[in-house]
Amino acid sequence: MSIYFDNSATTKPLPEVARLVYETLIGEESFGNPGSLHRLGVLAEKNLNDSLDKISKLLSCKREELYFTSCGSESVNTSILGYMHLNPRAGKKVISTRTEHKASLESLERLAKEGYEICYLPVDKDGKPVLQALSDAIDENTALLTFTHVNNETGSILPLQEIIEIRNKKNRNTRIHLDCVQSLGKLPIQLSRMGVDMASFSGHKIHALKGSGLLFIKSGVRVAPLILGGGQQRGMRSGTQSPYLASAFALALEKALEDLDGNLTRMTALRDEFASCLKTLGAEILSPSDALPYVLNVSFPSFQSETMLHCLEEKEIFVSTVSACSSKTKQVSYVLTEMGIRREIASNAVRFSFSRFNTKEELDQTIESIREIYDRYKV
Repeated sequence: MSIYFDNSATTKPLPEVARLVYETLIGEESFGNPGSLHRLGVLAEKNLNDSLDKISKLLSCKREELYFTSCGSESVNTSILGYMHLNPRAGKKVISTRTEHKASLESLERLAKEGYEICYLPVDKDGKPVLQALSDAIDENTALLTFTHVNNETGSILPLQEIIEIRNKKNRNTRIHLDCVQSLGKLPIQLSRMGVDMASFSGHKIHALKGSGLLFIKSGVRVAPLILGGGQQRGMRSGTQSPYLASAFALALEKALEDLDGNLTRMTALRDEFASCLKTLGAEILSPSDALPYVLNVSFPSFQSETMLHCLEEKEIFVSTVSACSSKTKQVSYVLTEMGIRREIASNAVRFSFSRFNTKEELDQTIESIREIYDRYKV
């Protein structure tokens, strides 16, 4: 049996999700277009709305504040570009960091080319924005703050409440977008109480399906759509909607939240034991001590990251080096570089990203495999 530790890249769909999708696709009356007026269309629209109702309750927001997208990246793009383009009077300045996901960074690069001012805050050794720098940077021209809730490479958790307090003190009109792709289903998310204006999510990171994303836009916040056409989803995101992707997302989210606290406690214990064992082998832990336990970034002395990745792959253990969106460039992680980690250490970094289904036996087997790799290959 293989061991899969690349859950930040994607997760295996739940068996319940797979069954639901299969039964939906083969159903005689489940293939209708939600925009059609006949019975099949009405049924499809009902299924879509049922999923929205469930998700809105689970995330503590209004149904009309949610929009289905194709992925987390589309949700991020829509939030950043759509808000700035439709609200010129809010200001021309956006504040972020250089450790964000590429979906955010490339959106910000586009805005910079259009004449917007992009302010990148430094991050500390734990990958968190330097709060004093944020306080110094926010002014009356700051329209948007955009940050990642949990970093996909290190598991670093954003100090959201401190950021909101600084925003409230310096400019309450500044909106906040939060990339929640890696935190959904792992940390509590109650949108009505979090103090954010926009949030982005992805289905395939919570054991749903690829091709499904979600966008939260708080009531009263104006965002320009990226996709135009038939005016679906109240004109915010045109294109024929997929009831089966929506229901898969809703089911996967419901399952992820059934024992969120228990899973977090269990994974913290497993992560800590795993990290301790890795240290005895000489590895250096790069993730901060208070990181989300589902992500552990580790540097292996004497092994380039890709070498260790393929050595583990030979033993049917699947990990990653950097974000899946950047993995084929074979560059050292820009996230680790921004954290001040030396290049020779960052070039040996491997990311283990877990799901709630990973077990102690899998972690123990991985430690034994790494020990064997060192015994065989280390000079």
